[in-house]
Amino acid sequence: MNIQDVRCFLLDMDGTFYLGENLIPGSLDFIRRVEETGRDFLFLTNNSAKTQRELQAKLSRMGLDIDEKHFYTSALATAEFVAHQKPGARAFVIGEPGLLNALYERGITIDETDPDYVIVGESRNYTYDSICRAARCVNNGARLIGTNTDLTAPTAGGQVPACRALAAPIELATG
Repeated sequence: MNIQDVRCFLLDMDGTFYLGENLIPGSLDFIRRVEETGRDFLFLTNNSAKTQRELQAKLSRMGLDIDEKHFYTSALATAEFVAHQKPGARAFVIGEPGLLNALYERGITIDETDPDYVIVGESRNYTYDSICRAARCVNNGARLIGTNTDLTAPTAGGQVPACRALAAPIELATG
């Protein structure tokens, strides 16, 4: 296949298009060329923490102004999956605004008492208490879902724990 025959590009973000707050060399030129030739592109990310608008703002700060429709996150995929499995589901969530917003938009109610699902995404507010509450919910019948299976994520400061590492204690504690 010749690259001129490609009509749409699916692009990873973290560590591939940018690292931290810096574009990977050649990234901006690549997207500009894709746009100039009238082809489409979609940024995909396993990171569930940020909303499409936040990702748009981040790339805008780096010199790339594109529409929100060009982003699809693991939070959006998770929300779609749960809404399809059980419309109107209730969920205990360990995650950031990107995940919470995606769930709300798909009609999923946040419920820390009697959820249908425990959903774990990337989180800076991950605590022992949240692990214990999540484990209790799973032991009471809630299904455990991680937004992705990445153990680590690339950052400018090096690799950091990602979703699978955060979900592992809950999975191990509940069998």
